[in-house]
Amino acid sequence: MTTPTNAEISAGYESLLGDGGTACAERDVVEVSGPDAARYLQGQLSQDVVAMATDSSWSFLLAPTGKVNAWLRVHRIDEELYLLETDPGWGDAIVARLRRFLLRTNAQISDPKRRILLQTRWNPSIARFGTDESDSSIVCAPVGPAVAGSDELLLRDAVESEFSTRKDVVPGDSYERYRIAHGIVRMGAELTEDTIPGEAGAWVIDASVSFTKGCYTGQELVARIDSRGNNVPHPLRLLVLGADAATGDEVFLDGAAVGVVTSSVPSLSDELPPLALARVGRSVVEGSQVTVGTSHSVASVVEPGTVR
Repeated sequence: MTTPTNAEISAGYESLLGDGGTACAERDVVEVSGPDAARYLQGQLSQDVVAMATDSSWSFLLAPTGKVNAWLRVHRIDEELYLLETDPGWGDAIVARLRRFLLRTNAQISDPKRRILLQTRWNPSIARFGTDESDSSIVCAPVGPAVAGSDELLLRDAVESEFSTRKDVVPGDSYERYRIAHGIVRMGAELTEDTIPGEAGAWVIDASVSFTKGCYTGQELVARIDSRGNNVPHPLRLLVLGADAATGDEVFLDGAAVGVVTSSVPSLSDELPPLALARVGRSVVEGSQVTVGTSHSVASVVEPGTVR
């Protein structure tokens, strides 16, 4: 597979923001089944898996300390079968975490399988329907600031190259820019074992946490942060950069180091400047001016979903 040019990445990104484009992504999928599957997951996940508003919802799987083990999407197939979908490479962590507390419970947790997710995005002002669901896929709505589209999780064996001839498929780099521009978190980048859920943003909590269900592992910290207005110590911010940055670059406010870049994309043109997500101190708010990296290039802190 050839490396896409900046022009191809830009065109794909414009499709995701406009009439529509589709990006292929790998996902890890873990199956939880058995008579006690729902009861067990209800006590482990932040989402109400018994009374979800739809058959697919986002959720956190937390450590007893309240820090993030995984951010995942729960798909309820029936009362005794659930699929847990997450970023590639994190399925094993989910399996290890769930099996750790699986005591005297009639539920089985499978090893993760690698699946393909077709992520279709379009401008929110466009009235458009998503893909029809089939026996070999699950279709659901994505989440995020100013995000519109549909996700189709394929349940059959497939590879990304299978979809390379589709006219609507865009380069992965196009979607990565879309993800960062809309503040969408990713395991291993914005979310790690040192992250608490609230640092991902209020919209992530709204999409992933039920405050009306019973107790679950890690609940205490989530509830305490929510009661304090989600005033977290290290919120995630979107930066419009003056120069390209790299993951791990430090962020400075008034000369003092206040955070670190978690994800970044380079400039594609004068109209599409470099962007980054950064985990920073609470003193960095939207509208702030910060500097990034050893060159201390100036960057603006902006609201996700408002920039190209």
